[in-house]
Amino acid sequence: MFGILSRKYRFEAAVLFAAALAVVAFQVPVRSQELTYSSGQPVVPLYLGYMELPDGSFDMHFGYLNKNWQEEVDVPIGPENNVTSAPRSPDGGQPTHFLPRINRWQFTVHVPADFGSKEVVWTLTSHGQTNRAYGILKPGYILDDYVIQHDFGSDSTHGRKDPTLKVEGGKERFAKVGEPIELIAVATDPNPPPKARAPRTSARGAGVTQLSPDELSGAVGGDTIRTSPAGLRLAWYQYRGPGIVKFDPAQFKVWEDQRGGSPWAPGWQPPPIPPGNQWIIKATFPQTGTYVLRCLAHNGSRFVVENVVFNVTR
Repeated sequence: MFGILSRKYRFEAAVLFAAALAVVAFQVPVRSQELTYSSGQPVVPLYLGYMELPDGSFDMHFGYLNKNWQEEVDVPIGPENNVTSAPRSPDGGQPTHFLPRINRWQFTVHVPADFGSKEVVWTLTSHGQTNRAYGILKPGYILDDYVIQHDFGSDSTHGRKDPTLKVEGGKERFAKVGEPIELIAVATDPNPPPKARAPRTSARGAGVTQLSPDELSGAVGGDTIRTSPAGLRLAWYQYRGPGIVKFDPAQFKVWEDQRGGSPWAPGWQPPPIPPGNQWIIKATFPQTGTYVLRCLAHNGSRFVVENVVFNVTR
């Protein structure tokens, strides 16, 4: 009898303990930094720093973090998406169509040599949250060519030249909803072919592991090995405009997705260069409005872009 009661009490105690744990777990909040979201989260503007030009004026560089892994957010120019102190404020050249996750080096605001202690402020409201990026000319934000190239590659890529890019056709065009428009771009890389990277070591846990060149091309694990592989590539993406433009063939991700499909993913390599270095794709617009499509030519350490404006009607 005593043994049976003991087992009963032990069982009831275990049930009560499990219930108590459930209550505690329910009451302890999970930090939002530990969660990832497909949609429903805001876009955060980023000030990346400034470069001083030979005439003493400055270029301020901006990007953004879309906290969503899938949702592409649209915020038109206006009270919810504006840049102060820009020459054409509230339009500072910022995007209105925001791709997922981190997108650096999206636009530049030029300010005069006597800009002093003033600020360029990018205000962005999305999903009910307002965030701001403050562009200031303080020493801690100074950029140079070395810093920007380091954002894409190792020391071996420093000193490389910009790729060349020419988008055929006018800078402003007309299109109709649902009708594919052909886009033709020619890009070349004046730099010598990239050298194969030698394996390097990296401490992982208690041991030291050799990282292969493929792992180094976008390996996940911090800025010391955060890089995109050298080699010419070209992609179009939507910079402004409502809805989501469809590209045919589909373009690789220009945003930093280390899980796959982007130059920052482990093992990613640039697609083959087409004959004559001529990329031909088609774009289809989902609804009426004014769109900006951006063509990006990148060689792994330096990049150039061209924008094309489309006025889309029915």
